[in-house]
Amino acid sequence: MRHAAVVLAFAMSNSFLLADDWPQWLGPKRDGVWRETGIVEQFPEGGPKILWRIPIGAGYTGPAVADGRVYLMDRQTPKERDPSTPKGTLPGTERVLCLDAKSGKEIWKHEYDCPYVKISYPSGPRTTPLVHQGKVYTLGTMGRLICFAADSGKILWSKDVPKEYKCSPPVWGYSAHLLIDGEKLISLVGGDGSAAVAWNKDTGKEIWRTLTNEDVGYAPPTIVTVGKSRRLIIWLSDCVNMVDLETGKELWTVACPEDGKPMRPNVTIATPRFAGDLLFLTSGYHGPLGIRIAEKGEPKVLYRGKSNNPGKPDRLHTLMSTPVFKDGHIYGACSMGNVVCLRADSGEKLWSSFQAIGGKEALFGTIFFVENAGRFFLFNDQGDLIIAKMSPKGYEEVSRANLVKPSQHARGRDVVWSHPAFENKCVYVRNDKEIVCASLSAE
Repeated sequence: MRHAAVVLAFAMSNSFLLADDWPQWLGPKRDGVWRETGIVEQFPEGGPKILWRIPIGAGYTGPAVADGRVYLMDRQTPKERDPSTPKGTLPGTERVLCLDAKSGKEIWKHEYDCPYVKISYPSGPRTTPLVHQGKVYTLGTMGRLICFAADSGKILWSKDVPKEYKCSPPVWGYSAHLLIDGEKLISLVGGDGSAAVAWNKDTGKEIWRTLTNEDVGYAPPTIVTVGKSRRLIIWLSDCVNMVDLETGKELWTVACPEDGKPMRPNVTIATPRFAGDLLFLTSGYHGPLGIRIAEKGEPKVLYRGKSNNPGKPDRLHTLMSTPVFKDGHIYGACSMGNVVCLRADSGEKLWSSFQAIGGKEALFGTIFFVENAGRFFLFNDQGDLIIAKMSPKGYEEVSRANLVKPSQHARGRDVVWSHPAFENKCVYVRNDKEIVCASLSAE
């Protein structure tokens, strides 16, 4: 019994250590919640203490932090263009970087040739690395999928996804974050019958493929638990689908947009959110979609956005930011940069605030939301980290500090379009020039 108690205590201590990591998109449980305690209530004068800054290249990839290491991707481009380069092709390499989380010192890197062909917004890679059981998985803009040994950077297996599945990268490159479930590594791919594919995470062998779509989008595959069943949500340019997680079999589909025609431009970007029996999606041009789903039977559409104009949204028209479900309400960043609160069951808009984005409209303004201890850390596209409280009554800003400068020009503004990571009482943020680690410890 004493031995069992020691084993249990060790397992519990390790579970807490693992909970502090940020090993993938939206954190350890993929829900955008940071569960560490001992975090600052407000920033000190002059902002959080910067622990280190390390130069990097361009890219949108958010960092992943696990087992004392930071993983991210960037892009390196030649200083001069080769005149023989075909039109529409941008020469360059993509890099996978592994840094020490405490110092920023490079542990290993892997660089591979990666010309961008017909890619819009070609700054660099998009997807957040995924760290799992001693391996790290990355997906590049043009579809290079690699499984590394997390400690050494040794390549365990890799795939040229477009070549294998006879498809082309989306216009904004592969951007849907990888997902692991059991032995399966799941990704959007493209091609006939392979809009989404599951491989064995250890070998790269295909387990299943499913759905056909003219061009896959950018919202990552999302697992939901309906009743006692775990299912997979896959949002494509013309519909949202539920498929069987083990086989990939399609269970139902709902047209999105309502007319069932492929979305143009295809802005299936924000991660679908699910709570209770409500699935919520939002896009910049078509607004919100609320669907009630059950373990058996057909889904029921509760509401849709009415405006197709991102400049004149009627409720929550989110371009990139993943919204938040909390206590029967949804909080998200609208296409003009304002934070909006909706009733989850009806889609009714309760309030709107431009304070987090700077007090005025910002076309395709982007704010990333992470919950911690009942309040929120917001990272806006100007590089500001904000502590705020949000409720059905309104938005209340507590503290704000600028951590990085916007380094990309888009839609008439300089912006940062990269999600931060939160681990070991620190925040890790990057732009096109550097990655920064800042302490958020209350001590």
